[in-house]
Order: sequence, then structure tokens, then C-alpha cells
Amino acid sequence: MATSSLASAASSFVFTSNITNNCTPRTSSIVFANKHGSNLRRLVVRAEEASAVTETKEAPKPPPIGPKRGTKVRILRRESYWYKECGSVVTVDQDPATRYPVVVRFDKVDYANISTNNFALDEIQEV
Repeated sequence: MATSSLASAASSFVFTSNITNNCTPRTSSIVFANKHGSNLRRLVVRAEEASAVTETKEAPKPPPIGPKRGTKVRILRRESYWYKECGSVVTVDQDPATRYPVVVRFDKVDYANISTNNFALDEIQEV
């Protein structure tokens, strides 16, 4: 029973807005009325101007990690199929927590018909 009176009160409301100029804060009013039109309740919302919001400056970006995209690199990982061969850098993950951030693509494929692999920064040498 309480939910039906709440639903009927929410179903009939009036929205009015009082905006004077750009210098004063905006005021909006919502009036809720029940079925009989008595016991009006008013909710007033005041908003600050957008100029009051402070702008935050972003921190400068750190320098990029590893070689640039398209750079030719030599592989120094001994157990790699492409040891002492050259490939080109596809991407470098800039997250310092990544173990193998450099993706290298080769012209030659390995036994599994794969032509790309990830390497650590100390496992490659720019040519």
C-alpha cells in the first residue's frame, strides 16, 4: 500500500527552472504532489558554474621505452630460433612491468610457421 502512494506521488510532478543570467548560480525546483493536490514537497537543486571547476594539468609523459616501430634489431637470446638474425620491431609495450615488451617480426618462419615473437629489452640489439 505504501508503494502505491509513493508511485502515485512520483507520477505527478512539476519541473520548473529559474535561470537568470550567467553570473548567478542556476536553481532548479521539482514539486511533488499527491492525488489530492495537498502536502506539496519541494526539492531545490543548486548548481555551480562551470568556471568554478579547477583545471588540472597532466604530468608530462615519460620518454618511450625501447626501439621505435620499424627499427631493425638483432636477436641475442640464445635459445631463440632467430638467434643472431635480424627482424623489425612491430610494437613496444610501454608498461614497465611487462617482461617481454618488444614484438619482433621476421621474414623467416620457425618450425611452427610463426614469424613473430616477444623479446626483453636486453635480448635485442639495434642494427
